[in-house]
Amino acid sequence: MQNHYHFTAGPTGTWRITSINAVQGSGLESAAALDITELSSTSPLPEPVWMLRGMVSNVRYATRPELTDMRAKQEWLGRPNARRAALIPIKKSAAWWDLAQDERRAIFEETSHHTAIGMEYLPAVARKLFHSRDLGEPFDFLTWFEFAADDAAAFEHMVGRLRATREWTYVEREVDIRLER
Repeated sequence: MQNHYHFTAGPTGTWRITSINAVQGSGLESAAALDITELSSTSPLPEPVWMLRGMVSNVRYATRPELTDMRAKQEWLGRPNARRAALIPIKKSAAWWDLAQDERRAIFEETSHHTAIGMEYLPAVARKLFHSRDLGEPFDFLTWFEFAADDAAAFEHMVGRLRATREWTYVEREVDIRLER
């Protein structure tokens, strides 16, 4: 079963929003805080400024050796020292989705080296990908990152490298939301 999550921005929440920046396309409304709740949660949701939904699904585009290596190095979310976070919702163009899976994989990894770049920043930067496209959401992916304050520069470097790849030419909307707890 796939786990569904709500990313709810409003006046209160576990994470304090420090910035919301439109990188490509339209942005999102300003909000003070963000909560992440699993859909099965019985907690009532506050009145949101905005809410994004995503689900944890199978890993796509990664080979078995990449997946094994990633799982061996990846730290879990919620580490006490990881008091900084980023939520980066992304929507890719119709041209991206018109490509066959092997063509997307070739751009994603063989050309852009997405997984290889991300691996360089493990275990300092933990991440989790949520799929939203099949839920009819305004974004295709919601990527959640957590890291310690001392690793903020490394995170910025990683994001800059990823945005400079061929893969990012297919991004039509991206919002960069930074948070602290």
